[in-house]
Amino acid sequence: MRRRKSEQHQFAPDARYGSELVTHLVNIIMSRGKKSTAQRTVYGALDQIKEQTGEEPIAVFQQALENIKPKVEVKSRRVGGATYQVPIEVPSARQTSLALRWIVDYSRGRKGASMQRALALEILDAYKNQGNAVKKRDDTHKMAAANKAFAHYRW
Repeated sequence: MRRRKSEQHQFAPDARYGSELVTHLVNIIMSRGKKSTAQRTVYGALDQIKEQTGEEPIAVFQQALENIKPKVEVKSRRVGGATYQVPIEVPSARQTSLALRWIVDYSRGRKGASMQRALALEILDAYKNQGNAVKKRDDTHKMAAANKAFAHYRW
């Protein structure tokens, strides 16, 4: 084996909701070590979700994540001078990380709205099975389906 397996990170549950997912989201949003600013952004977004849906924000957030977690992705493999995009199943920890990262990336891409508002809108879109993060998941799945012929190169 070439590389060691990285150890899984355990996130401490956050103070308000007691959810490790919220802590993970805060850590992804945080820039330059400003954790309190990132927490304010995430909690503000979850409060907006509660106002708009009237449902429990953590349940909405978890359902949104389930809707955008990719099941398969492609990885480049070199075989005899050619590079193939080989479809592989995504481990559950990576599914969660990718889903959170996509939500944050597309939230940052929304212009004309504060990060709180953009994050809330992106989570709500994912909850309704629409929006950029869902499109990204679908594109990832299409790419894997298109390269199914190279699945035998998986090892």
